[in-house]
Amino acid sequence: MSALGALPEGLVCRPILQSDWPAVIDCLGRGFPERSRQHWEEALARMARRRPVGDFPQYGYALDSLGRIVGVMLTLYFPAVGQDSAVRCNLSSWAVDEDFRAYALKLVMTAMRRKEVTYLSITPAPVTLKVTEALRFKRFADGQLAFLPMLSPVGAPVRVVEVRPDATELALLPEDERQMLLDHAVLGCRALICIRDGAASPFIFKTRRVLKGLVPCSQVIYCRSHAELSRNAGALGRHLLGKGQLICLVDSNGPVAGLVGRYFAEIGPKYFKGPNPPSPGDLAFTEFVFFGS
Repeated sequence: MSALGALPEGLVCRPILQSDWPAVIDCLGRGFPERSRQHWEEALARMARRRPVGDFPQYGYALDSLGRIVGVMLTLYFPAVGQDSAVRCNLSSWAVDEDFRAYALKLVMTAMRRKEVTYLSITPAPVTLKVTEALRFKRFADGQLAFLPMLSPVGAPVRVVEVRPDATELALLPEDERQMLLDHAVLGCRALICIRDGAASPFIFKTRRVLKGLVPCSQVIYCRSHAELSRNAGALGRHLLGKGQLICLVDSNGPVAGLVGRYFAEIGPKYFKGPNPPSPGDLAFTEFVFFGS
């Protein structure tokens, strides 16, 4: 039986309900044994606190065999910042029990049936990478740049502001960027505004550890562009150094002018399919924020 055809009797693909959480976590635990049960409990709790986006599912899709969850794909729907009504969806945490692997693709095709949505795959495992490319996903980032923002010149005076709900500098930004910064600050990210010559630039970073968890660094979760990141890198680097962060990572397709560091090709490539691809450096509202890296 083809995974794209009708499912056998007793097997359905349906949206995940909150009452499914224990069974969904069991399935994810079987698919990702390196992750703790607490990891998935916290991930689903964070998803539950998100504002719903239209009529899209809150959690994702499950393969249900006679009341037993045998497959899961989590989906994070969110409005694309600065793109009017455009919606993106981060497809994440795809796990299917071995006896039902023949129907695994049904989860993906069900999740991707809305053609107006841009779908992201930002942490494809080696086993799913061929599927991602076979579904004609394209890359929006080929690798990552590890850089030391402290080594970038500051240039014109720049003031760096930590975002709080009462920060008056938020008024310098469009409404969607203001809300994005506040949402990410609540989710444990470092949301910053750089003020240069009266103009405001938003940035979001998330602390993560690389090299087997030994080295702390700041992952760029959001910048409007690499050029804007470069212009403000020196000031951002000095601010982050005061927080114990020396190294930063940003998705890119090669070295970035104005950022001092090393580009790593084929490290963490990221994919999209749909009409509104993100630019490298835009991981807002994705699994990096909700689930951790």
